[in-house]
Amino acid sequence: MSDLLGRVAGAPISWGVDGSPGWGFLMDRERVLAEMVAMGLRATELGPDGYLPTDPGELAALMRRHRTRVVGGFVPALLYRPEAVDRELDYVSRAARQLASTGSTVLVLGPSSHHPGYDTQVDMSEEEWTAFLANLDRVETIARVEGLRVALHPHWGMAISSAGDVDRLLDSSTIGLCLDTGHLSLGGADPVEIARRAVDRVLHVHLKDLEPARAGRVRRGDEPFRQAVIDGLFVPLGRGGVDIAGTVAALEAGGYRGWYVLEQDCALPAEPPVGGGPAVDARDSLAYLRALAGSAGDTATAPA
Repeated sequence: MSDLLGRVAGAPISWGVDGSPGWGFLMDRERVLAEMVAMGLRATELGPDGYLPTDPGELAALMRRHRTRVVGGFVPALLYRPEAVDRELDYVSRAARQLASTGSTVLVLGPSSHHPGYDTQVDMSEEEWTAFLANLDRVETIARVEGLRVALHPHWGMAISSAGDVDRLLDSSTIGLCLDTGHLSLGGADPVEIARRAVDRVLHVHLKDLEPARAGRVRRGDEPFRQAVIDGLFVPLGRGGVDIAGTVAALEAGGYRGWYVLEQDCALPAEPPVGGGPAVDARDSLAYLRALAGSAGDTATAPA
């Protein structure tokens, strides 16, 4: 893991930036990027549509000013409802062009639900699975034209969320994966087992840890996902019940050399004080990875 720290990126959601209506206070992008860079994060994801500039020139200027780069972006798309898919694929096309303009090589696909938010689970019918898989091929074609690969992100409250969903997806398609340790665990899958079994499919990684008791309440339906996030469902790496070290070890042993994105989803009631707020937890997660890598001074070259 000698080059691990050269492959760690941030994500706006770790600073409470989510595109869901009413999610919480959205911190200014200049502050978020400045805090990422100050703690040593080398890159960022885009965040929700429109949070970072959609104009390629403006986005490039922002990245140069902060001396960072974009290495992916979460692109949600509803793919199992035929009446919605053309509109959704138009958005995917625009997002793919934006990501390609940054030099990114991965589009992180969120398999959207027709329900608002992330509080209602989806159980696709056989007909919906057929439509979903066919439209995955269309997404891959769009991405390929822009020089991108697609990494599908299993996610609580989306169309692919449970361990069974992930198994069927792996068996029924050749789509790449964004391995999100938190969402896989929340859905009942073992991220270490997925890393070992399907490392050749993993194109991107989101690192999350879960507070075990609260995660159990979400799984049982005793607490809605959004409320659980507000109440602290996600915790700094190493403080929860997810085997982060085991997952990273399995990925590295299997030859994964892509990005690890720190994602500790949170929702903010108001702007945090300077020097406080989400940056504190992000620094703690980065310190955990430094210890995991075995070298606090690791300055290896980041992936292209």
